[in-house]
Amino acid sequence: MRVLGIVLFCLALIAGQAWYLGWRPPAALNPWAALDVSQPPNWLTPYKLSRLRNDPDLCRQALQTSGLRYRPQADSPATANCPLSNVWRIDGGQAQLSSSFLASCPLAVAYAVFERHGLQPAAQRRFGQPVVQVDHLGSFACRNVYHRKQGRLSQHATANALDISGFRLKDGQRITLARDWSGEGQKAQFLREVQQAGCIAFSTVLGPDYNAAHANHFHLDMGLWQACR
Repeated sequence: MRVLGIVLFCLALIAGQAWYLGWRPPAALNPWAALDVSQPPNWLTPYKLSRLRNDPDLCRQALQTSGLRYRPQADSPATANCPLSNVWRIDGGQAQLSSSFLASCPLAVAYAVFERHGLQPAAQRRFGQPVVQVDHLGSFACRNVYHRKQGRLSQHATANALDISGFRLKDGQRITLARDWSGEGQKAQFLREVQQAGCIAFSTVLGPDYNAAHANHFHLDMGLWQACR
């Protein structure tokens, strides 16, 4: 144990000296650096996404690297049933959207990570072409989980969740979860690959295999719970 202590002390001393002399780790490996969406996600990405929730300046830095088309939204009054702060309206990214959606900053940036490093590469691998439209069922909804009268608020109540129902490819092909999830065909395989890519970018991903309520969409959110089902 004494030897280990000496080794750790020496490593800390070396690291401190390097820091004093101006050395800094690459931004991708620096937990205090802003998230750069253009870079592939790594083990620090979830932490960097979590930092965006309450830091609008850091959020703007990440969004500037995202490739998204976005607009800031004014914070809602604190007295609102479901108050919103640090939210953005997302108009599209590499693919257009069936409609714009409201998003918390972590959700917006996670969507950009998902599209750039998961969705579009999967489409190129499976079909040799990009996704040109993402169809969704909405993000913000002031409600409880499963629309219950009692219970905890849904992540949708803070614009921290997005439900994606399908995709359109450049050649016009449509891929929907309701129709194409089941089976072993190319579209089904693509959807499973997309789900796994979502699990890298988002905290929670729930799909048709989770329960009947998700039979026609992926639920993607940035809540505290980790789930990929």
